[in-house]
Order: sequence, then C-alpha cells, then structure tokens
Amino acid sequence: MFTLTEVASLNDIQPTYRILKPWWDVFMEYIGVVMLMLAIFAGTMQLTKDQVVCLPILDGKNINSCIAHTPLEMDSEATSSTMPPIIKDLPDISQGLATQPPAHAEGTIPGQPEPTGVRTNLDFQQYVFVNQMCYHVALPWYSKYFPYLALIHTIVLMVSSNFWFKYPKTSSKIEHFVSILGRCFESPWTTKALSETACEDSEENKQRRTGASALPKHVSTCSEEENPSPTAPMLPNIGVKFSAERPVIEVPSITILDKKDGEQAKALFEKVRKFRTHVEDSDFIYRLYVIQTIIKTVKFILILCYTSTFVAAIKFCHICEPNVKHLTGYVKFQCTHNMAFMLAKLLISYMVLLCIYGLVCLYTLYWLFRRPLKEYSFEKVREESSFSDIPDVKNDFAFLLHMVDQYDQLYSKRFGVFLSEVSENKLREISLNHEWTLEKLRQHVSRNAQDKLELHLFMLSGLPDAVFDLTDLEVLKLELIPEVRIKAKISQMTNLRELHFCHCPAKVEQTAFSFLRDHLRCLHVKFTDVAEIPTWVYLLKNLKELYLVGNLNSENNKMITLESLRDLRNLKILYLKSNLTKIPTNITDLSPHLTKLVVHNDGTKLLVLNSLKKMLNLTELELHNCELERIPHAIFSLTSLQELDLKSNCIRTIEEVISFQYLKRLMCLKLWHNKITAIPPSINMVKSLEMLYLSHNKLETVPPQLFQLPKLRHLDLSHNSIVVIPTDIGFLQNLQYFSISGNKVEVLPKQLFKCIKLRMLFLGHNSISSVPEKISQLSLLTQLELKGNCLDRLPPTLGQCRLLHRNGLSVEEHLFDTLPLEVKELISQESNVSFTG
Repeated sequence: MFTLTEVASLNDIQPTYRILKPWWDVFMEYIGVVMLMLAIFAGTMQLTKDQVVCLPILDGKNINSCIAHTPLEMDSEATSSTMPPIIKDLPDISQGLATQPPAHAEGTIPGQPEPTGVRTNLDFQQYVFVNQMCYHVALPWYSKYFPYLALIHTIVLMVSSNFWFKYPKTSSKIEHFVSILGRCFESPWTTKALSETACEDSEENKQRRTGASALPKHVSTCSEEENPSPTAPMLPNIGVKFSAERPVIEVPSITILDKKDGEQAKALFEKVRKFRTHVEDSDFIYRLYVIQTIIKTVKFILILCYTSTFVAAIKFCHICEPNVKHLTGYVKFQCTHNMAFMLAKLLISYMVLLCIYGLVCLYTLYWLFRRPLKEYSFEKVREESSFSDIPDVKNDFAFLLHMVDQYDQLYSKRFGVFLSEVSENKLREISLNHEWTLEKLRQHVSRNAQDKLELHLFMLSGLPDAVFDLTDLEVLKLELIPEVRIKAKISQMTNLRELHFCHCPAKVEQTAFSFLRDHLRCLHVKFTDVAEIPTWVYLLKNLKELYLVGNLNSENNKMITLESLRDLRNLKILYLKSNLTKIPTNITDLSPHLTKLVVHNDGTKLLVLNSLKKMLNLTELELHNCELERIPHAIFSLTSLQELDLKSNCIRTIEEVISFQYLKRLMCLKLWHNKITAIPPSINMVKSLEMLYLSHNKLETVPPQLFQLPKLRHLDLSHNSIVVIPTDIGFLQNLQYFSISGNKVEVLPKQLFKCIKLRMLFLGHNSISSVPEKISQLSLLTQLELKGNCLDRLPPTLGQCRLLHRNGLSVEEHLFDTLPLEVKELISQESNVSFTG
C-alpha cells in the first residue's frame, strides 16, 4: 500500500517540458482529455447497455409510423394514448382473431379482460435470436463503433501533440535545453547580473537628470566599475578608440557570489556555448513540430468529414430483414436502438470539441508560418540591460526560445545573460578578483635576470584588479589571457617600465593610455595576425624598445604593413620575429633614431633589403634565419654599424667582407651557423673588428691574415673541420676569448700561449694528445675546456694559473686525478675561496 505522503508527493511532480508548451498546446491537451472521457463514457455505455429490440412486421401493414417520428415525438404520443403505437395504427382485425380461439383460454382468470393486440406466436428465445441478428444486420457500423473510433482518434491526437518531446532526434536536444534553461533561470549569477544592470540604469538616469559629472560613493549601489563607453573619443590619424573616463565607484556588491556559484555559472556559459553550436545548425525540431501540427489538422478535417456524413445514420428505429423466415415465419422486423439517443448527443458533443480543437490547430499553423520562428532577437533584453552584445540566434535554437516566450518571456531574458560575452567577462572578472588577491600575486613576483621585479601571469581569464596595487612592480608579463583590460588604476604603478603581451588582446582606458605613453619603455607583443597588435602601441611616444613576434605576411594580402611608426619618436630597438619577404616600409619612419634592428625570419627568404640604406644611425643589425646566401650589399651603407649578426642563414662565401673596411665602427661580426667554407684573406682589412663569430660552419683552414686584426679579442671557430691552428695566432695580443672546440685539431702551437690576455680557452672535443707546459703563461685564464680529447695527463703547470678554479676547468675526472696532489688542492682551494667570496 502507498502512504498518503507518497501519493501526495506525486502530485507535486510536474513535467519539465511544461515551459515549452504554449497556451494552444495546453488548451488542446484539455480538449483531448474531455474527448477521451466522452469516448470512454460512450464505450462503457455501449458495452453495458447497447442492444436492439425487434418485433415482426405483418405483410402489407404500415411500417413507417415509427420511422416517421423522432424518439421524443413517439414518447409524447405514447403517453396520450391507452394503446401501444403499433396497435393504435393497425386496422380492425377482430375477424381474424375470432377464427382463432385465444390461446390459454382455459387459464384465464375470471373477471380479467382478455389480452388485446397482435399475436405473433413467437417465444422468448426467438425474440432474443432476432434481436442479436438484427444488431449486426440492421444497425449501421458507425452506431456500433463510434465510441471506439473516437477513442482511437483522441489517442492519436494526444500522441501527436507530444511526439516532438519523445522522438529520439529531438528529445535529447529538448531535454538538454530545458535543463540548461532551468539552471540559467535559477543561477545566482543571473540575478546578480540583472540586478546590477538595473542599478547601472538607475544611476545613469539619475546622473542624466542631475547633470553631475561624478557620483558620490554613498549614492551608488553598483558593485562593479562602470564599463567604458563604446562611443569614446577617437584619437586622430589611426582610428584608435579609448573608453571614456568615468569615476570609479567602489561600493559593496549587491549579491555575494561565492566560489561555487561562480564555477557553476562558468560551466553554464560553456554549456550554452556548446548547445548553441550543436543546435543552431539545423531546424529539425521546428520542422517536426510543423509536421505534427499539420497531421493533427489533416486528421481533424478527415474526422469531421466522415463523422458529419455518418451522424444521420444514428437512428432510433431500423427495419431489419435477417432472412430467418424459416425459423420465425416473418421476413421483416422493426427494431429500436435503445442507445441511439445517447450516442447522438455524445457524437454532437464530440464534434463540437473536435471543431474547437481544429480551430486551435489552424491558429497554430498560422502562428508557425506567420512569424519568423527561425530567427530570435534579444532586442528587448538588449534595450533593458547593459548586455548589448547578446547575439541573435537562429533555426532550432530560435524556435525553442519562441516557444519559451509563449510560456513566460522572463525565461528568455534570464537565458540571454548566458549568451552575452560582456556578462561572461564580468563573471570572469569577479571570479578572478576573488581568487587572485594581492597576497597571492605577491607570491608570484620574482626578480628576473636583469634584477627587476617581475610578475608573470599565464592562462588566466583576465587581468586581476589587484595587479594594479603592486606599485613596486617593474616588469609585467601576460601570456594567453583572452582579454586584458588595462584600467586607470595602472597609474599607481609608477615603477612599471616593461610590458609583455603574449597572445593577449589588450584594451586600455584613456587615463591608462596616458600613463603608459609617458612611462612605458619596453613592450613585447606576441601575436598570430598583425591585426591583433593593439593600435595604441603606435602612439607610445616614450617607448624605447618594441618586440613584435608573429605573422606579418598573409595569403590574402601580399604584405601586411604595420601601422605608422612615425609617432614612436624615442624608439631605439625594434625586434621583428616573423616571416617577412621584405623589410616593412613603415620602418623607415624610424630611420632617424633607430639604433638596433633585429629580424628573425623563421626560414622565410628575405628578398628586399634596400630600405636598410636609409637607417644611417643603425648601430646593431641582426638578420637571423633569413635564407641569405650572401652578405647583403645594403649593409655596407650603414656607416654607424657596430655589430652585425647574420646567424642561421645559407651563406657559403664571404668575399664581400672586404667592404666592411668602410664600416669604421664595426666591432662585432657574427657569421655563425652558416655554410661558409673559407675565410678570404681580405678579412685583415677590417681593422676595427674586435669580436668574430665563425662557429658552426664548414671551415677547414684558417688564413694567417685573420690573425692580423690587432683589436680582435673574441674569436669563436668552434664546430668546424679545422685541423691546424696557425702559428700566427700569437700575434693576437688582445685576445681574451678563443674557442676551437668541436674541430679536428691535434697539436696546440706554442704561439697560442703568447696570448697572455686569454681568459677563456675552449679546446674540447678535438684530437689533442697533450697540453704544453707553457700553458702556465696564461696567468689570467679563468675557464679552460679540455674534455673530449686524447689526453693522457694534464700538465702540472696548471697550478700556476692562479685564476683557474675547479669549476672553470672542464676535464674528465680521471685526468684531473693525474695532477699532483698539491696542484689539485690548490685548484680546489681556490675554487672554494671563489665560491665563498
């Protein structure tokens, strides 16, 4: 047995799909229930009381008397006569009766009148037999099956009304939509967002009425800093827009949104986004609803047509000819259908309900085809709230929202909150500020290699407000943050000089831009497309270093040029890591003051370099991985050039090096990671050269002229195929760094140790068999690499290199053990002193 509590709880359960049932569906459901009750009632009556009563008709007698009258007329006439109707209309037949003595005369009771009427000589079983026969022969089929047809039709109509809820291809989408809609309606974030919107509207109205430029704190009830105006003033020339300045109002939040509610709201935004992507591409739900409405309409017309045809067949009197004369002696019988009156009334009621049902179906079709149900606009929501970015939806998504509107438009209004990117950004901002407090941010602040206070934020939903309270921060790195909004509070960060944006679209307010324009010195931007570079970057007049990493070429555009760099009047360093085919023409705007240009081309061949000729003040030039085959002639026009780096190109010959003699200030030449096979003798013409990098090439010999560079102090010949170190190396009296590791050297010339200023000597991974004792002459040596050679021992004179410590000596452990004990102790002791010092 079920308890009363359990039964009562069932009454509280309502179908979740009710919010997708418009008034006409609900109305048709009620009509269907009434029609179902009528069909069941008629069927029950027919099962219990449906029968016919038949009497034989004598030949030649009037048989139309019953048929000519309706059942009601017959009842009235029967009450006004003392004889049954069939006897009243018959002629006098007393003569026939006289010839036949009355049956059972002997059993008559004295004083009782003799029976009158027509004697049929039929017994009870014959009447029962005739009644059964005539029920199937004379009674029209509609009289017998109308209740059951009505029951079947009603069930079909009710199934058709709910078919779109049950069909597999639509039910899952509908269930998902209803689930999301319910959660969106009940989410605390929805209430918070709409409440703050109403608050903002009221404050803006009040501000317009009073004409005040700022609101006092005790008046405002909004918790969030007001959004920048979309109609902010535009800076000239390049179309950069900034948000209008508004007073920042710090007040308590209207609705407290804890962490759990925030995470649930985030999940809802993601579910709505995925559901929209899944449903918006098709209109199957709409088409199925239209089809089932058309089926109901067609069925209504069909039922109405054939029912109106057969409604006249339900009569009280019927003539029956059952072909049983050999059993009863009569051919025709007159029968009465005792359910005819009731069935006629029920059928009329059924047809009335059916007509109402059909009119509602026609209205549904009118609504379906009259309105553009494949598009849904949140125009009213956008007007009533600050979420002006709520997108219009289409197809099945739009149709479901139209259906929800018929139930309650508040659902769509609250649902639209989760389609707005502005709303999502507000949620992210609240959750972000709740998680990333000032204390947590301070834990992530560290000192970088330049001994600057640096904060690196990675893959956050936005920029926490607490960042602007780190007033001592010098470097801020932001990576993979979908939207960075730099507020006016950045003006508190007076020590900030360097910003990094790695795939972070950044927006700045007007006040924030003014601060960055005056204080920012270094900016790094990593992007996918040049359009992602914030336009305000080109207006930072005090910027000194600009690093751009990303795609500056496109298949659609032969060359995507940067915005004008003319306003970067103080820019000294420009770094471009991209896939350029030529130097951007706008870089020439920087020619008067640019001192360093770096181009890392990621393997794309750099063809046009003529614009370099205009950069007469350039002191450093790096062209990495540009697929250069020769040294570009445009470089020889850069008379102020001090350092040239052509790393990772395809240079095979450097015969043009003789032209470097005209670059009187050139001190550093880096030709490493190329395919150079020989050094031309004309290298000795570059008298100003102090640093030469030729590592990772294909050199086999070194010309003596290389050692005629008097100022050379850094020489890197590592990772080539050099076999012999020329004895002329002793002429490099200023040499402090020499690396020839990774070659095929077998013997170290004694002249090498005449370079008494050597501090770093790298001889590893060669075929050297011994180290001369004269290595003791290198008294300034601090680093010595001997690992990877064919040495048997180390010279004991290493102990005389007073600045050489164990951590600066790169050699196998077993070779180090060949040194005398006092030498090992001396080198180790000095190593310890160096560590403690």
